[in-house]
Formats: sequence, C-alpha cells, structure tokens
Amino acid sequence: MKYYIYDAVVIGSGCAGLNCADSLYRNGVTNIALVTEGLNMGTSRNTGSDKQTYYKLSLSSDCTDGVAKMAESLFAGGAVHGDLALCEAANSLLGFYKLVSLGVPFPQNEYGEFVGYQTDHDDTKRATSAGPLTSKYMTEALEKEVLSKQIQIFDKTLAFRLICLDNSIKGVICYDLKKKEFIVIGSGNIVLATGGCACLYENKVYPASQSGMSGMAMEIGAKTANLSEWQYGLASVDFRWNVSGTYQQVIPRYVSVDSKGNEYEFLTEYYDDPVEALNNVFKKGYQWPFDSQKINGSSYIDICVHRELEKGRKVYMDFRSNPKGLDFEKLSIEAYTYLKNSDALFGTPIERLAKMNQKAIDLYLDHGIDLTKEMLRVAVCAQHQNGGLAVDTHYETSVKGLYAVGEAAGVYGIYRPGGSALNSCMVSSLRAAKHIAAKDTPSLREDNLPELAQRYINKIRFTDGRYKALSVMQEIQKDFSLHAGFLRNPKGISKLQSTVNCYLEKFEEMFGICQSTSAFEYFKLRDLLISAQSVLSAMALWCRDIGHRGGAWCDGAMGENPEKKTDVLYTQNAVAGWESVRPIPESETWFEKIYNKENKV
Repeated sequence: MKYYIYDAVVIGSGCAGLNCADSLYRNGVTNIALVTEGLNMGTSRNTGSDKQTYYKLSLSSDCTDGVAKMAESLFAGGAVHGDLALCEAANSLLGFYKLVSLGVPFPQNEYGEFVGYQTDHDDTKRATSAGPLTSKYMTEALEKEVLSKQIQIFDKTLAFRLICLDNSIKGVICYDLKKKEFIVIGSGNIVLATGGCACLYENKVYPASQSGMSGMAMEIGAKTANLSEWQYGLASVDFRWNVSGTYQQVIPRYVSVDSKGNEYEFLTEYYDDPVEALNNVFKKGYQWPFDSQKINGSSYIDICVHRELEKGRKVYMDFRSNPKGLDFEKLSIEAYTYLKNSDALFGTPIERLAKMNQKAIDLYLDHGIDLTKEMLRVAVCAQHQNGGLAVDTHYETSVKGLYAVGEAAGVYGIYRPGGSALNSCMVSSLRAAKHIAAKDTPSLREDNLPELAQRYINKIRFTDGRYKALSVMQEIQKDFSLHAGFLRNPKGISKLQSTVNCYLEKFEEMFGICQSTSAFEYFKLRDLLISAQSVLSAMALWCRDIGHRGGAWCDGAMGENPEKKTDVLYTQNAVAGWESVRPIPESETWFEKIYNKENKV
C-alpha cells in the first residue's frame, strides 16, 4: 500500500469539501489533500430545483435583519443547539460574499443590493438564488479555486476506514478505485464532507452519485445528533426530482398500478370528499415536504402514496387527463384563484402545465420522460438529513481532530429554513478550516499506521462471500423506505435492526471481495450497515418517546412525551439518548475586548 502524511485531509468534493480545502490553503495550511470518490460526484454538483435557494442574512433595503434574528429563526426549528444556530447566522455573509467574489451570479438590483424572497420556515426575505442549479455553480467556482492552488486531489478514491487512537484521529484508509490498491493517509486533522446518509433509502431524491460515508465516524465512537430527523417529499424516481410547485398546482391524476397492470385512481379510496383530495394535491405545490403537523391536510397525500407502495404497487402522476371529480368551480378559493390568475382554468393537467411552466415539461423531456405521452412514477423520497455527526462551534466532532461539515454535520433538528443547507456548507467548512489553522497540531509521526491499516485489511476475505453486497444493500434500502422513512413502523424498525446487527456481526464471514470491481460495493455496504445501526437506534427511541415530529410520523405511536418534543436525540456507539438543547449564548460583543483578544477564531 501507499502511505502519505498531510497536515489536514478533506474527504468529499461538494461545496463543503471544496470550500474547506480552499479555506485551509488561504489560512496557511497548504500541506493538505482532498480525497473523493469522484470529483464530479455528490449532491452539490448533481442536484437542483426550480429555484434552488441559498439562505443568508438579508442584504436589501426592504428588510431589517441581524445575526440575532437569523439565529432565532434557525433555533426555532426545534432540537437545534443555540450556539450552532448563532454560528450559522454570524458567518453566513462570509460564505455568501466569497461565492459572489468567485462569480456565482446571485441577482442584484441597480444599487448593488442582493434582493431576496421569503422561503419556508423563514420570517423575512433572506433567501436568494442563482437559478435552478445554484449549488452546481457554487461547486464549479470552488473547484476552480482548489485546482488553481494545485492542492493534492486523490480522485476516484474511496475513504472507508478512520484510524483513531485515544479518541484522537490519526489517519484514514482509502481504496484507489482506478489502480485497485490501498492507500493509507496519516493526519491529525480530517474533515468529513461526505453528505448525509443517502445510502440508506431506496426511494430518495439524492442523486445516484451521493451515498454518504458517515458510518466510519460512528464506528470510532463519534457522537451523532438527530439522526432521526429527515426531510421527505414526493419525487420522481426514474429521474430524481422533487415534484413540487406547478407539478402539483395543475392538479394531476394520481394512479397506482399493480403487478398485473391494473390501474387504480386511488385518492378517491382514501377521501370521502374527492374535492378535498384535489385541494390537498394543489397544496402539495407549496407544502412539498411531509409535515406531521399537516397529516390531516396536504401531507395526507404522502400517506396515500405510501399505502399504495406498501401494497406492492407502483404509483404515478398522470398529467394526460383530469382526475375524477375535477370541477374548477368547486375547488377551494385559494386553488381556484391561483389557476384563474394563471389563465389555467381549462384543459388537462399537461395543458395547464404547458401554459404555466413549459420548462417543467422540458426538464423531464431532457431526461427521456415525455409527460405528454406517459405517466410519471413517483414515491415519497428522502431528500435531506437534518441530523448527522454532533459537532461543536468549530464543527469538530467528539473525536479530537475529526470534523464534519455540510450535511454530514448534525446542526439542524426538526425544521430548517429552505436553503439553509447551502449556507451551512460554506459556514461549517470555513469554521473548521480556521480552527485547524489556528490550533497547534503536533506533527504526525505514527510509524505504525501502515501496520494498523494492514491488520484491518487482513480481515477482508479476498474471495467470494456467501452473500452479494449489492443485493443485501438493496434489501436494506427497500426496508428502510417501507418502515423507517416518513412513516415509521416500530415493529418494522425492530426487525430491520436485527437484520442489520446480524450482517454486521458476521460481516467478514458473510462478505468478500471476489474481484477488484466489487470492492466499492463491499466497503459501501459496511458503511451503510454501521450508519443504519445508529439511525435505527435513534428512530426506535424516537418512536417510543415522541411518536411524531417534523418530517415523520410513527404508525401506532407507542407514547408521547411532550418534554422530549424539542430535545436533541443523540447516539454514540449505536446507543440512543436525549439531551436538552443548548440555548443561544449571550456572546461577548464589546469591541475592545474582542479587538484585544489574541485568538480571534
């Protein structure tokens, strides 16, 4: 194997990873490396929405805003630590203006104001957008900076095992997917920018290139926060895209199809009043994520879709013909007025969609799906993990020298303002980089690292295992979507826990690498199982103690404890527990004291 030593290593090449590498270099830490499964992979580069949102302090004259107000908005989401909310608010403009300086085209008026709009779970106009591919523009701009500094990049390289001694990070074992060889990288500072645990679900909006790799941190005892909290919503599955906005407001027909090809316009089976069903479909346009507080409103549509999937059917949105019972005059005032003002009180859903948003049709056509001729297959999908690895205000985990940034960090709880994830990518990566640059990290001279790595590699069976990693991965993902998604079943979760634990206990015996091409699936499955063990532990306690909050609901809730409703749910070594949130701190703001402080990080 090859062996390297760096002062800092960043794992991941999305917005958070690239910004961390660039920020490290700008702060004087130049002996660094970036490790990535693929430079063009990840969520940041490969996802978007109709108007992908970036959340930051207001910068236009029609708003009165401040750090305290934004921190309060983030904290109000529930199960959010106040000091993290304050960091995310206080540093938002640092990250935003860096992107502006790098050429990301956020809109300005003639006076140079960065105008904004109000997003979900927000009380002012903090949201802005560079268009449907905002995060892609961000990633490309940051990549250009990293490449210009000639930072060492280990591309097509999978980091799969962290080396930790005495609760301090010492290095990481990687596998070169192109050269088919192992690499050991020693470092006392490792930054995980690997995204959320997207590998867990079959039904997900995450791009295929995003799978996460948080399990290796959980394996060495890193504490987590709110692994039970996710954002789920209706999305197409053949081409992964949120079906929000106009897709719902044109009121398409919902259809399920069984294994024999029989079609069912199923919403009428769940609603006594078909007009109520149509009004709720309309509301899904701007109430896209599943919300347990709207279970008797628009979020009941998500439940209906899931129940059809539980029957083994496939679910579609059909834009070619109107749903049963559609009479514009009988719609709610809200829906009727919207369609009337859009000049869309006519025709079929596809005709209304063409009138209101032709680009929505073109998007799918560009990906081989013609909505004028075929139905769109959908499911309720995992879209964002609000929880992750527990971090302090420097985004350092409970393991010394190990940092988590972007979606890998568990800085959000029950709700979060739309677009706050992109802000967090910039803030967290900058904070981590500054902390690494400011601290006195001893030079790493761990001569036994290759030996420690070899001990682990020796456990791998380089022969065919009794089970195929990919098929087991698909089995776990299917069960997660059925039992541990936005609708949670305690019995299903318990059964899945037993399955995951069994696979983990006998992993080396049951699985092997029979040829070099299967190494990726082998390491990914192991990380998936470790992540699943902690996530399921959190969800089991969540179901037992609170039953529902935010983006999920427990079928047959076993009990509710109001005192836990806004607590942080943590896990460590796959054991779950509760802790009270830390309030927003009363920070020191007296100028002379801060001015004369030596350490200004």
